[in-house]
Amino acid sequence: MSTTSPDSACVAVIGGGPAGLMAAEALATQQGVRVNVYDAMPSVGRKFLMAGKGGMNITHSESIEPFLGRYGARREQIAPLLDAFGPDSLRAWLRDLGVETFVGSSGRVFPTDMKAAPMLRAWLHRLKEAGVRFHMRHKWVGWESPDFGNATDVGHEDTTRRTAQQTLRFMTPTGEQQVRADAVVFALGGASWPRLGSDAAWVPLMSARGVPVAPLRPANCGFDANWSEYFRERFAGQPVKPVAITLTDTDGNLQHRQGEFVVTESGIEGSLVYALSALVRERILADGEVTITLDLAPGLSEQRMLDEVTRPRGSRSMSSHLQSRIGLGGVKLGLLHEALPKEAFTDATLLAQTIKALPLKLVRARPIEEAISSAGGIPFETLDTHLMIGHLPGAFCAGEMLDWEAPTGGYLLTACFASGLVAGRGVLAWLAETGR
Repeated sequence: MSTTSPDSACVAVIGGGPAGLMAAEALATQQGVRVNVYDAMPSVGRKFLMAGKGGMNITHSESIEPFLGRYGARREQIAPLLDAFGPDSLRAWLRDLGVETFVGSSGRVFPTDMKAAPMLRAWLHRLKEAGVRFHMRHKWVGWESPDFGNATDVGHEDTTRRTAQQTLRFMTPTGEQQVRADAVVFALGGASWPRLGSDAAWVPLMSARGVPVAPLRPANCGFDANWSEYFRERFAGQPVKPVAITLTDTDGNLQHRQGEFVVTESGIEGSLVYALSALVRERILADGEVTITLDLAPGLSEQRMLDEVTRPRGSRSMSSHLQSRIGLGGVKLGLLHEALPKEAFTDATLLAQTIKALPLKLVRARPIEEAISSAGGIPFETLDTHLMIGHLPGAFCAGEMLDWEAPTGGYLLTACFASGLVAGRGVLAWLAETGR
């Protein structure tokens, strides 16, 4: 357990997700630093636990170059974070925590028990043993002015030091409380899954202090399509696999990826859609809509498809013929009927072409509250290399509230852990540099 005294520097970590908890761990390694974690929810790690319900995908095993490529336009900013704490470091850290991992067939990395709760329990136990204190149902509602009249002094009484402290306001079940800290790490999340704590209430608070915030947008999200009533009622909830999606991004480049997705009542969602969601979202923002093309039979060439569709079918219907020759039926046949009028099914060439390049118009992203994660947030250009806000000394940021995004597959969590560690270490370096 760490040793502290009333003269110890005190750091507030606001947000109890992976980024905030990793910042707290980095801080707790330093003797003489008091670490307090504040969270608006009754317990920490709620979104983390929810994400682990289907199997805790903690990181990915692919080599670092393609791994970094998953961060798109923010690759350059994420790279130094992963230099400090990349996927291999994360797996080693988990092993030290008593959590063994394995690599799945897709390259994704999971705890051997596939669960998030045991990992979180072990982690919280270690943090508490290190002296980290947790304050639940404490919602950050901004800063107080430099008048420290009613604030709880969690630093010490030296006047020079007090002028450098943060005075933080929290709304609690017993009313507002004010807390002074020598530094603070903000790890408040984005705007997805607000019922679990990521409600973006921090945006106007940061803006009021002159901190720029890029608009928060849904990421790893589904999209709406204009389904017919019949298709919606018949096929909502059914997976489409294997399938490939091709679209042109906002730079005019052709993007292509294979996988699977799920038909929803309003459109499409699922792993393949999430992998392309940033590109689809940006096209919709630029043009109001986007038409993607679906290859319903990615294992067959265009010529093979044409050969099979034009093969004599005797008395069989075209639907039966497609099912017999290429295994195309069910939801895929439904998609074909959505794209083509009934009379077009007599045109074998058109039918074969549409199976290999079926147009699907997407008209809007699903609401950010439904998204797995969010894009936008505090730009890296506002921060120094330690993730400290340039014009707010002692205020650091980490996790999803920063302006970056990544697809599912362990990339989101890995960067959240890494940014928390970098921010925590940054606080320690800043405290040492300023003599606090």
